[in-house]
Parts: sequence; structure tokens; C-alpha cells
Amino acid sequence: MGRKMIKSRASELLSNSSSLANGISHDDLEDDGIELLETESSLYYLCNLPPHRYEAMYAKQLPETITGEAFMEQYSDHNDTVTVIDPKRVYGVRASARHPIYENFRVKAFKALLTSATSEDQLTSLGELLYQCHYSYSACGLGSDGTDRLVQLVQDMQHSKLPKSEDGTLYGAKITGGGSGGTVCVMGRNSLGSSHQIIEVISSFFFLFFHFPLI
Repeated sequence: MGRKMIKSRASELLSNSSSLANGISHDDLEDDGIELLETESSLYYLCNLPPHRYEAMYAKQLPETITGEAFMEQYSDHNDTVTVIDPKRVYGVRASARHPIYENFRVKAFKALLTSATSEDQLTSLGELLYQCHYSYSACGLGSDGTDRLVQLVQDMQHSKLPKSEDGTLYGAKITGGGSGGTVCVMGRNSLGSSHQIIEVISSFFFLFFHFPLI
């Protein structure tokens, strides 16, 4: 839905590029780039839209939610042959559109950080990206209580003020699993101390859910 709305907005700006429309002048459109709008009006994947373009041009135009009926009345279809829109259902739009846009940026940032020298700042930044990925995914209404709790337990362990061994540090976690669900990736130092912290996370999880997560 978000992709259809963004494409529609880009097409609208293009069609009004020769006159004042919706508070945006022709000069403003030239600054934003007619070629960019042409590309965005035929956008196939949201991940190909840079975050700065999304924030500058489209974020404020997307509603938080919309009913299937209201969407169909305005946009007719979402051009997806796999899914069917339920007119009575309320759909989250903004969070679901934002996720692939920022996720693509986070993946590229993660890859770039992996090539830098190992340091506390590098590991902290990598872990932060994992957390951001997880919460962005959860904001779309995905995930599960179990995986959310595991990520929270890793955070609690990371920020705990209890004495830690110098080599025992966890830096981040996110849901993963290639669509199968129920899997959390945890990043930490390759050390005995970090292994002990993972065991503590497992124990805390057991007291909450009465079963152990598999490692």
C-alpha cells in the first residue's frame, strides 16, 4: 500500500510540475529532480528509495493506518498478485513502508562497518543496527512475544550494571530465520564471558516461558 501511495504522489508531482500544486512550486520540483520523480513514480521496490528522499517527499503524505475500503476507493488496487485487500481490515501503512526503506540502508551500513577495524565503537554500532532492524520489523506487526523477549533480555544483559568480565559483552540482537520465525541472532564477543551471558539470557527466558530456547 505504501509503495502505491508513494508512486501515486510522485506521479502527482510530475503532472503538476508546470504550476503551483499542493504547496510545491515548479522551482521546488526542479530542485528535487524531475528525473528522481520519474524514477519514483515507477518504483518497483521500496528498498530502492533512499531514506532522505522518503523523509523529504513522502513520509508526511502516508497515513499511519488505512482501511482496505478507503485504500481501494482512492487507489483501486495495490498491484500485488499474491495478497488480497480486505475492505474491513485496518492496515498499517507508514511503519510497513518505512521498514524496507531504512532496512536497506541499515544492511549497507552494517556491511560497511564490518570492513572497519575492530573496536568497541564498531561493535556497539553493529549491535545498534541489529536492534533497529528488530524494532522496525516489530513495528510492522510481525515478530512474536518469544523473540521480542529474547531481544529485550540481551539488552538488559548488555546494560546491566552488575560486574562483568572484560571479555563478556553482548552488543545487539534481532529476529531472523529466513521467514521461518522464532530465531534470534545475538552479537557478542567470541569469548567465554559472552557465553556465560548467553546462558544467563537462556535462564531468564526459561523463568518467563517455562522452556529453554534452543542454541
